[in-house]
Amino acid sequence: MSLSDPQPVITDLLQRMRAGDRTALDRLMPLVYGELKKLASAHRRGEAGEGPQTTELVHETFLRLSAGQPVSFESRAHFFGIASRLMRQVLVDAGRSRRSTKRSGHEVRLASFDDLPASGRGFAAIHEALERLEREDERRARLIEMRFFGGMTAEESAAAMELPVNVVRQQLRLARAWLRRELSQ
Repeated sequence: MSLSDPQPVITDLLQRMRAGDRTALDRLMPLVYGELKKLASAHRRGEAGEGPQTTELVHETFLRLSAGQPVSFESRAHFFGIASRLMRQVLVDAGRSRRSTKRSGHEVRLASFDDLPASGRGFAAIHEALERLEREDERRARLIEMRFFGGMTAEESAAAMELPVNVVRQQLRLARAWLRRELSQ
């Protein structure tokens, strides 16, 4: 294992975390920090300067990853999927907090969701719609999370979920149409 190619090191650290090594996450962070910053930046797109900034979002995600029970990450893609979900939750929590103090939500436009109406409620609307989708079809909700919040390609999502790529693309199209309908109501 060489640090010039971090993939084997990342995989090894994820396996150590799975085995219960609590220090593995501390060693993992420097290796994935850059990718987490890109992921946080994608989440923040359209946030209009409100809420946690990119670095704060990465740090809060790290705190949530390291708090509580050790998480069993199945793969690199699974790790980034969970990190993405945590980032989304941090932004939703921040948005709810802002709304509770000033009662005036703003529209959030994620680059990946440009054609989806957020009905003026931003992340909260998308989050609530994804929760409804998860109750209806957990696989589609997870694919939306991986693609639009995690920035994963259809191929990466297919590998993470052990599905054929054509099935992932079809399910994403259906999930996107479902979300479009839900958010426009």
